[in-house]
Amino acid sequence: MQNFGIEDYRSTIINTIFSFVLLFLIVKLKRVSYYGLTKVSDLKRYLYFIPLLLIISVNLWNGININNTPNEIIFYILTMLNIGFLEEVIFRGFLFKMMEKDNIKNAIIVTSVTFGIGHIINLFNGAEIIPTLIQICCAMSIGYLFIIIFYRSKSLVPCIIAHFLNNSFSIFNVENGVSLYIAPVFVVIISVVYATYMNRNIKE
Repeated sequence: MQNFGIEDYRSTIINTIFSFVLLFLIVKLKRVSYYGLTKVSDLKRYLYFIPLLLIISVNLWNGININNTPNEIIFYILTMLNIGFLEEVIFRGFLFKMMEKDNIKNAIIVTSVTFGIGHIINLFNGAEIIPTLIQICCAMSIGYLFIIIFYRSKSLVPCIIAHFLNNSFSIFNVENGVSLYIAPVFVVIISVVYATYMNRNIKE
């Protein structure tokens, strides 16, 4: 019996339906710009988002490992595309926009922390505690970076693309000490430094 997981066509179909329904509602309610589904102007101000490419690259540092069938890879990538869209709209779009009216700093903190803690669900899927805790820390730092990108650029598009590519490349990751410990530290540093740069050096 085939597992109902991220490499399963049923998961891809369900996530795709959710994505289309959510996108339809956003368009229908004329909230496309409000939730940042627009392009970024003046890319130079954001360093052309090169730091995001550095973060995405960590999954390929140790080479490419292909242990899945072509169908599994395709379903995985399609599912990650939907997850990237859904999570960004929910965490950086809905949650942040709902909270920023009261207190922007609290909105940034809450959305970053909840995004990170949400990855604790991996423990219920059989993941080990230490790698999961490391992943939570990485997710919090990336969540912080993404919310700053959205807040400053008014666009979720860079976050959606980076989220999608980072998750998609993980299927090719070769796990060892570098990917388990060094790469997460690199991700946290790049995320915090880049977010700080945008927060201090890009004027409204």
